[in-house]
Amino acid sequence: MAANSTKSVLFVCLGNICRSPIAEAVFRKMATDADVVDKWVIDSGATSDWNTGSSPDARGLACLRGHGIETNHRARQVTKEDFMGFGYILCMDESNLRDLQRKANSVKNCKAKIELLGSYDPQKELIIKDPYYGCDEDFENVYEQCVRCCRAFLESNS
Repeated sequence: MAANSTKSVLFVCLGNICRSPIAEAVFRKMATDADVVDKWVIDSGATSDWNTGSSPDARGLACLRGHGIETNHRARQVTKEDFMGFGYILCMDESNLRDLQRKANSVKNCKAKIELLGSYDPQKELIIKDPYYGCDEDFENVYEQCVRCCRAFLESNS
């Protein structure tokens, strides 16, 4: 997946239609703006298979567009290969973290560092809450958290 000289990050949430595609799009835009996107493999995925092939939630897409960011991501489930191919797997909450750690234990050559994306938040908001059952403001909160966390993650990996 990722060449040795390439850095790689996989953003993960439960369904890969709300939080993780927002984080992926935000990080891709930041890496593009910093002129380092060619040094990264950037993707997102789900711990579940519920939404495989689906576009991100319309409210998340509207939020991103409101900030001048487009994405054409389609939801996918995390695979065993992801644990061997990505340097970082950054997830949104403790449930994602437990699921990923359990899956990683069944992978012989797991090289991915599995962490909460919120562990990079300068405001110390560790959990990025699922906005699926919420309102537009909840998606905006996810976006703002992702901006803070992705900025700090990119800076720590520059």
